[in-house]
Amino acid sequence: MSEPSDLDSLLNRMRSATAPIRSTLQAIYDQFLPLRSGTVANYIPELAAAEPDWFGIAVAGVDGQVVEVGDSQHLFSIQSVSKPFVYGLALENHGRDHLLSKVNVEPSGEAFNSIMLDEATNRPFNPLVNSGAIATTDLVPGSNYTERIKNLLAMFENYVGHPVFVDNATFISERTTGHRNRAIAHLMLNFGMIEDRVDETLELYFQQCSVLVNCRDLAVMAATLANGGVNPITGARAISTEHVKDLLSIMYSCGMYDFAGEWGYLVGLPAKSGVSGAILVVVPGKFGIAVFSPPLDERGNSVRGVAVCRELSHRFGLHAFEAHFSGGTLADEFRPIRS
Repeated sequence: MSEPSDLDSLLNRMRSATAPIRSTLQAIYDQFLPLRSGTVANYIPELAAAEPDWFGIAVAGVDGQVVEVGDSQHLFSIQSVSKPFVYGLALENHGRDHLLSKVNVEPSGEAFNSIMLDEATNRPFNPLVNSGAIATTDLVPGSNYTERIKNLLAMFENYVGHPVFVDNATFISERTTGHRNRAIAHLMLNFGMIEDRVDETLELYFQQCSVLVNCRDLAVMAATLANGGVNPITGARAISTEHVKDLLSIMYSCGMYDFAGEWGYLVGLPAKSGVSGAILVVVPGKFGIAVFSPPLDERGNSVRGVAVCRELSHRFGLHAFEAHFSGGTLADEFRPIRS
């Protein structure tokens, strides 16, 4: 029998180190697999073909280790989970002040596809509802459509760590059935929230929602935000650290649509859901979580995804406001981090 190589030894140590995590995720997977409530999204034909039993969980650490169970390698369209990352791309290219002139950062209390805008300013309520996401996609840089889609895909590749592709069948479904989004876009054009290239921006938005990912990819994307904007596997910077807090802030307050308040109360972590059945969660400084399960509740969030995240937050004390008392003095704790 040949001696194990250095690579084999390293892989064995990694498997040993993550074995307890894998056992925990498997137990949680087994706990919620029998959960049968919810309905697969059917307003986009390609999404309606999803199997209700698809279910995957992945966790990626800021140390680059990834643990996954279930259907974690199954590809699906990213849908609205794309929105905070495109917002980050716009921040990098236009700055916070310009974005705030186009898109607010307030929870809407409305459904994700609401046509309502802020009556006082005519801005979308936030970048994570469809109106705000379309306004944000309008800011994707590039002198023409080809350059803009290249820049969009390159941004996703930095987060995921490998090339990504648009699923053409989903894109065609999005474009064919996207009448409500067209109405939203023309309303915003009327108020000067987007430029006079509505068709091009909508094509880009439909492509954005149709990017193919799996559960592992989303966990690495979340871990990149948890790691201050640096992909923990490739070491590539996907977004500047100064903008990470902006993404996490809107994800915490707006990422779960009209469930955002209850999510913040029960789970207490920045997150983003999508109607393909994905939920992406960031535990800042520690790891990213992704869950994929197509059946959705009445608000458009994955039923199993919400249940898994509630369980993880409760079991491991992940809530942002969970008490972690250090016992230090006020002087120790109240130190400026910048002048």
